[in-house]
Amino acid sequence: MTGDPRTRPARTRRIGITGPIGCGKSTVSRWLARRPGVVVVDADQVARDVVEPGEPALDAVIARFGESFRRADGSLDRTALGRLVFADPDALRDLEAIVHPAVRPRILAAIARAEADGAAAIVIEAIRLVDGGLAAECDEVWLVTCQPGVQRDRLAGRGMDRADADRRIEAQDALMDRAASEATRVIDASGDLDATRSVVDSAFDAALERAGGGPAG
Repeated sequence: MTGDPRTRPARTRRIGITGPIGCGKSTVSRWLARRPGVVVVDADQVARDVVEPGEPALDAVIARFGESFRRADGSLDRTALGRLVFADPDALRDLEAIVHPAVRPRILAAIARAEADGAAAIVIEAIRLVDGGLAAECDEVWLVTCQPGVQRDRLAGRGMDRADADRRIEAQDALMDRAASEATRVIDASGDLDATRSVVDSAFDAALERAGGGPAG
C-alpha cells in the first residue's frame, strides 16, 4: 500500500498541475513526489511511452510525418519533430490528434492504480491538462507560472535557442489562457526556490485537509 494510513486522507486527493514550458511545473511535481503517499503521473512521460518502437502511435506519427523522423534504432526523433510542429500549427494539431488519444487511457489507468493502492494524493502533471479533459478528473488545478524573462532564461539554460523558445511559448499561449480559466490556484515560481517550495508545501497541506486528512510530511 502507498502512504501511511495514519496520515492518509479519507479519499485520494487529485491535484492537476499545468503551466507554460520553463516555469517550473515539473519542479513542483518533483517536490510533491517526495511527500509520503503521493503518486505523480507525468503526462509528458506517458506521451513518450506511447511513441516508443512497437507502439501503434509511433507508426501513425511516421505515416503522417515521414520516415525521416525515425532514428536508425527505430525510435522517434523527438527533437526534429518538435522543431517542425512548434513552427507549424497544423502539424502540431495533427501530432496531438495521434498521440493524445493514446495518452489519456494510460493516465486514467495510472490514476486508478494509485487509488487502488491507497495513495494519499495523485498529482497529474500535464501541459494539456485542461484541453485533454484531465482537469475534470482533478479536485484542484494548479497553474505554475513565471515572469517571461525568467521563463526565457530558464529555457536558454537548457540549451534552447531563443527562436525555438519563442515558438514553443507562442504555441502554448492559448493552452495557458484556457488553463488560467480553470485554475483553482496559481503559483508564481519566478523567484527564490525555497520560497516557492514553501508555498507549494502549504498548498498541498491545505489540499489534504480539504480531503479529510491531516498534512503528510
